[in-house]
Amino acid sequence: MQNQFDQLLKSAEIDITDRQKQQLLAYVALLHKWNKAYNLTSVRDPQQMLIRHIMDSIVVNSYLQGDSFIDVGTGPGLPGIPLAIVRPNAQFTLLDSLGKRIRFIRQVLHELEMTNVTAVQSRVEEFSVPDGFDGVISRAFASLQDMLTWCHHLPAKPHGKFYALKGMISQEELKQIPEGFIVQDIIRLNVPELDGERHLVIVSG
Repeated sequence: MQNQFDQLLKSAEIDITDRQKQQLLAYVALLHKWNKAYNLTSVRDPQQMLIRHIMDSIVVNSYLQGDSFIDVGTGPGLPGIPLAIVRPNAQFTLLDSLGKRIRFIRQVLHELEMTNVTAVQSRVEEFSVPDGFDGVISRAFASLQDMLTWCHHLPAKPHGKFYALKGMISQEELKQIPEGFIVQDIIRLNVPELDGERHLVIVSG
């Protein structure tokens, strides 16, 4: 696993510390262990988790701007936990409506001794913080239209942005974003050994 991970990081030109590597591998081990009972992800193979969950999450790190982020519909902590590991000076809120996912995330935070993550069980429409967030992140959460409609109150004004991790880009989906929002950038991501395309859509409102 360690060797495979080193090769993936090299291919993606991502440089992280040994401690961060160990934390990310420990997260995969916990996800694999808990998945048997909690059904947290359809990916069963830890080596595939490295590609489809860890690498797929951390490739967006260099495009994020700011110090406070919320990962909406985080599931078992994706992409929030991998990003919080490689971005230790930023604060992350991981939001999900399912209790079993939040319980798993809290166990991960305890075992990996992570202090820059807050796990919250709530529906996104019912959650807010006074100052908002620099970035609202989602991965496989909803259409762009739904994400912007449900999360419009979460970015800090006036600079907060939405970061949507997507596979193929649908022109139809882009056309349907609500009025008042602007697609700032669409970035094709390099995720080594991953089948299919990956994109990051950056939206400001």
